[in-house]
Amino acid sequence: MPAHDALDNQSLPTPDAAVRASRADQAARSVTRSFGRRLLFLPGTHIGAIRIPGNTLRGLLGPWHYWWQAHYVDCLVDTGRRELARKARFDGDSRPSAGRLASRLVTTIRLRNLLRFENHYYDDMAWLALSTLRLGKLAEETRKPGRRRNAYIQKRLTLQFDSASTDELGGGTFWSTKRDFKNTPATAPVALYFARTGHRDRAQALVGWLNSRLLHPELGVYRDGIRIRNGEPVLEEAVYTYNQGPVLGALLELGGQDNLDRAARLVGAIDRELTVPGTRVIRGDGTGDGGLFTGILVRYLAVAGRDGGLTLEARETARELVISTAEAFWTGRREAPELVRGPAAENPPLVFSPNPLRPATETYPPGAGVELSTQLQAWMAFEAAATL
Repeated sequence: MPAHDALDNQSLPTPDAAVRASRADQAARSVTRSFGRRLLFLPGTHIGAIRIPGNTLRGLLGPWHYWWQAHYVDCLVDTGRRELARKARFDGDSRPSAGRLASRLVTTIRLRNLLRFENHYYDDMAWLALSTLRLGKLAEETRKPGRRRNAYIQKRLTLQFDSASTDELGGGTFWSTKRDFKNTPATAPVALYFARTGHRDRAQALVGWLNSRLLHPELGVYRDGIRIRNGEPVLEEAVYTYNQGPVLGALLELGGQDNLDRAARLVGAIDRELTVPGTRVIRGDGTGDGGLFTGILVRYLAVAGRDGGLTLEARETARELVISTAEAFWTGRREAPELVRGPAAENPPLVFSPNPLRPATETYPPGAGVELSTQLQAWMAFEAAATL
């Protein structure tokens, strides 16, 4: 029996596919209904509130977290793909499809970003480029408009990545327009973007730089980056969960035995170094930006779990990491009727903990502000599990 058939017949102690899809739908409804807003009440716009309950004026004047919105687009594309497969909308026929919301969100990101898609951080732009690339493919399959706009985004942002990926420090991609830090957070998603858009040599060069400069020789995971300080390179040793995700994605997208072997070893290192001891649950990284970290890693572990080029052991490990983490997020959920706007809903929204092994009743008790990043993270995990 071929290896991929053997894996498909494994009996994992998990909810069945229909249950996992239902959980992803519930998370999608909770986030879009609770956090989704018009920008300045403009019709046809959609953006995620950073925190709820929240002050509208503060939301407009304060940080709006471009890269959180980019991951919001990605989550909507995940849901849109499931809508396409089953030919039914995630939130009923009377509400917009996930693809339509994603398209509105991209338009609104440009409005909120002062009529441009560029900003000062190349990692932010890379996440938007990746999500809109996926949205463009969804639009093609559903024959919806928006392809011209998505192509424009790719053109504009590719120019940014060309500028940021230089020979200084031996290669890699700068993190910001300050150009004093080359790191995994920027280099890995840019490499993945180059791989997915046919620039394979450029992608492989970036992956090679990550392997030679930032891969920890003992732990097998990727460190944060190399900062230029007083004219000298300084290695930043920190290891973040989410950084491993796009590296894994780039290795799998490029393929070839060396990359696949490296990807298999990375899955093993993630299982060994980045899980809660005694479990196969990826550790949490708190709130704020860290509230996205676990979800991003789980997204790309699901890609590994579906990749027939990997060894059976690596695929099975990746699948178990995804499903165990998603199960933990689901177990820790709480109903949040206090977040309902207008008349009480028959099915109140759900709130998910930023830490998969701590219940939301502790991390987000009634009355506490809830951050968009943490809810996107759990939604990502459920979408990832639904693909396996």
